[in-house]
Amino acid sequence: MRRTPLYDAHVRLGAKIVDFGGWAMPVSYPAGILEEHRATRSAVGVFDVCHMGEVHFVGAGAAATVQRLVTNDVGRLENGRAFYTVACLPSGGIVDDLIVYRLQPDHYIAVVNASNIDKDVDWFQEHRGDACDIQDRSPTTGLIAFQGPRAQETLQPMISFPLERLRTFSIATDVAIDGKPVWIARTGYTGEDGFEIFCDAKDAPALWDRLVDAASKVEGKPVGLGARDTLRLEGRLPLYGNDLSDETTPLEAGLGWVVKLDGDDFIGRDALRAQAAAGITRKLTGFVMTERGIARHGYAIYDADGAPAGTVTSGGPAPTLNQNIGLGYVPTRLSVTGTKLSIDCRGKRVGAEVVSGPFYKRGRK
Repeated sequence: MRRTPLYDAHVRLGAKIVDFGGWAMPVSYPAGILEEHRATRSAVGVFDVCHMGEVHFVGAGAAATVQRLVTNDVGRLENGRAFYTVACLPSGGIVDDLIVYRLQPDHYIAVVNASNIDKDVDWFQEHRGDACDIQDRSPTTGLIAFQGPRAQETLQPMISFPLERLRTFSIATDVAIDGKPVWIARTGYTGEDGFEIFCDAKDAPALWDRLVDAASKVEGKPVGLGARDTLRLEGRLPLYGNDLSDETTPLEAGLGWVVKLDGDDFIGRDALRAQAAAGITRKLTGFVMTERGIARHGYAIYDADGAPAGTVTSGGPAPTLNQNIGLGYVPTRLSVTGTKLSIDCRGKRVGAEVVSGPFYKRGRK
């Protein structure tokens, strides 16, 4: 398994290490998944996301190249701003979901999923434009997420840049922590306010120790993959490989808001226009369990009459809500709020009900 620059730190902290897409990653620390989840919701969690990919687009043709590759409108990005988007196949299937940052008119960065780095870079290179250099800087880049309601107050004493000026989906590049240059973005994958901190990979261990120590002083914790998954699921944030794939389109996945069909051309636009005109026949739908049982990835979904309706793509407990929740693709007619479903949980049909929006939203449960 590949190791991030923080592997030794995880071992030192007593983390349980698992294989995550070929990476040796912490699934939890001694406090356990539930406490790590709660710490992120109440204070701050520190996450190793060094396994994620950072692909730079540099040159006069950078904007045009990125626009060709993603569904969102690159033209609306200003320097220091970012957006969430997807890259699609000509069929409309999703190559990956990613965040794109504009540093300068001729310099963009795409942060891609760890398991897709090689695939994405090959796809980007295949469809690169003129006057654009595509650079995979993932091996030399460290990335640590610092997430939670107390993230800003805890991070601020380490830097001179006023974090209140950093808007959501913005990035500050002229920043240092303990004399080491970092980039700080107000982005994340937990449903909470917080930051993702880019650094040189060699500086990541010292930065991690500094952040974990600061978090501990406000009852925050280092957080592994287990709580990262429960946090993102509560926020109804999709996971590539579960909820998104090259066989699902962003319209089916409820990501139509990142698809600008009337904007500049991008790969997959014609297919998505046709699908939008015809209407989607299935939709990624959220549900809560109304009876005792936990929906897991791959479990079958049935309608109220007992007919097969789809498959769970993500599911599990929602500790903040004290409920069991899940996501899955079902026929569009079954995606209406209040629709009754059942989930085959190890041979037993367990009741569920469709809900809309995030299961958890910051500021309310």
